[in-house]
Amino acid sequence: MAHLLSVHDVGVSLGSRDILSNVSLSLEDGSRIGVVGPNGGGKTTLLRLITGALAPTSGEVIPTNTAKFATLTQADELPDTTVLEAIHAGTARHEWASDARVRDLHAGLLPDIPLEARVRELSGGQRRRVALAHTLTRDANIIILDEPTNHLDVEGITFLAHYIKERFGGPRPRGALVAVTHDRWFLDAVATRLWEVVPGVEGPRGQIPGRVETYEGGYSDYIFQRAERERQAALAEEKRNNLLRKELAWLRRGAPARTSKPRFRIEAAENLIADVPAPRDTVEMTRMAAARLGKEVVNLEDVSLRYGGGPEILRGVTWRIAPGERVGILGANGAGKSSLLALIAGRLQPTTGHVKRGATVKLAELSQHTRELDEVADLRVVEAVNDVAARVQVGKKELTASQVTERMGFTRERAWTRVSELSGGERRRLQFMRLLMAEPNVLLLDEPTNDLDTDTLAAMEDVLDGWPGTLIVVSHDRYLLERMTDRQIAVLDGHVRDLPGGVDQYLRLREEERDEREGAKGAAGARGGAGARAGTGAGARAGTGGAGGSGNSGAAAAMSGASGERAEKSASALQREARKEVQRIEKRMNRLREQITKLEERSTACAVSGDYEELARIGKELSEATGQLDELEEQWLEAAEVAEG
Repeated sequence: MAHLLSVHDVGVSLGSRDILSNVSLSLEDGSRIGVVGPNGGGKTTLLRLITGALAPTSGEVIPTNTAKFATLTQADELPDTTVLEAIHAGTARHEWASDARVRDLHAGLLPDIPLEARVRELSGGQRRRVALAHTLTRDANIIILDEPTNHLDVEGITFLAHYIKERFGGPRPRGALVAVTHDRWFLDAVATRLWEVVPGVEGPRGQIPGRVETYEGGYSDYIFQRAERERQAALAEEKRNNLLRKELAWLRRGAPARTSKPRFRIEAAENLIADVPAPRDTVEMTRMAAARLGKEVVNLEDVSLRYGGGPEILRGVTWRIAPGERVGILGANGAGKSSLLALIAGRLQPTTGHVKRGATVKLAELSQHTRELDEVADLRVVEAVNDVAARVQVGKKELTASQVTERMGFTRERAWTRVSELSGGERRRLQFMRLLMAEPNVLLLDEPTNDLDTDTLAAMEDVLDGWPGTLIVVSHDRYLLERMTDRQIAVLDGHVRDLPGGVDQYLRLREEERDEREGAKGAAGARGGAGARAGTGAGARAGTGGAGGSGNSGAAAAMSGASGERAEKSASALQREARKEVQRIEKRMNRLREQITKLEERSTACAVSGDYEELARIGKELSEATGQLDELEEQWLEAAEVAEG
């Protein structure tokens, strides 16, 4: 593979603060690099170093003579022109129209955007997709993308992953890609190597600068390798501490003896004390309690919704949301997903139909934006947490607001920062934890991954894994949907449809929709000459049938074969979907069994202490959980029978 760029022993400082130090990296044709790390940790700084937009304080960045850069930043820098001019910047139409790769980009990224539209008329998400298309059509062999999946739906992300693998993979890759993204499915699908930016921290003897660690493979490979490195680091730290204890004991053996000790032993002990490895700035989100939830959660009965005199956004929606259900909602941008959440939350009233909420429902909603924090913008982070609850019960411990704040990953300095001064990721973390501290039993999450880095996402998922309430998630993050929800539904053409086959089934349905639309266009264009062709075809078929019927029997055989093949494929698809359903049910059963075990432990404790009122309440919860488990076991048997064929 041709070499494109080297980063040799680079360091960068801002004022007296060392942002990165001793960074050495390389890019070759075919490199597909994913960049991960906490928000504000230096990922964008690394990209600016690579492109030459920022000069290193030490070391050097050496591109080859053939290196050409194209960069997608997070800033909105599109000119006020037509979409076509913004993407192709004056390139003659015949030059790009003859390139199949460019036509694919138009179809995959801009299906809903007319090329003649003015950029100023587009939404923020549409402008972002135009900027991405512009970057990918440049004549460059090093493509730098900062959060390329922002504002893309599941289809768009899937298309982009396929495009990147085609362009930068295979036996003859064309250039290299470096992408900063928190989309873990995308990283798994695309990346051949990951660069993790580990930010600097304040150590006991001064600042420890940030660094870049490299990992082979995608996100899943990175997680395994990082866990192994941390295990080895823990062993090394234990060994260092043992040696340190011995050296300190040796040094403390009285003042007279110390003067005769070899100087190299004293220096070794001092080095051990100084050589504290740089810790990661971890986020440990806390599992909060949830209020008790009865059998009735939220029922939507034949609901439709329209805004003013416009078309129906949703039509004929009937959905009975069960206690403990965990559902992911898929759909194209503008399909009505957020409107569906608003109906469930009660922020919108249906045009027709009814929405009924159970008496025990305590609902909380995480919106796409963090505008609800504007009400506490002048408070400090600790005060904003204390505003919800001064103390919270976590397991057998009671935590204060400042302790909760610390577990959320806020340093002591950031905990006393005003909410108005927080970064997007910090605001998101605060928003999420304030919701959980209110102890809801129904949680609605609208694009929860916005502004969060991969470590914070993993911490949030760990919290939700053990959360016992009902969870409804709208997200384009496929990794989160497949990990956190037991089943998925789709909003398609105003209707809500169950997806036993998960995200893969949704993508197939969307592809079928596109094929039908294109087929309808083709049929409309062909209608003019259809009559003459139909007459000729009818005569030919009649003539063939008269010749001993052999033509008809051949056609019938072909149709029979095709029908059999379709039936076989249909049966296979049903089995695949049933196997996925078995897995989803097993996850819910395991969660219920854990809940039952905890309830039984609490029941025993109440019986010993004589708290019979609490014992009766726990007994009711235990009965409900056991009933749900029985129902799930029946569903499991039915699904397993289909899965086995």
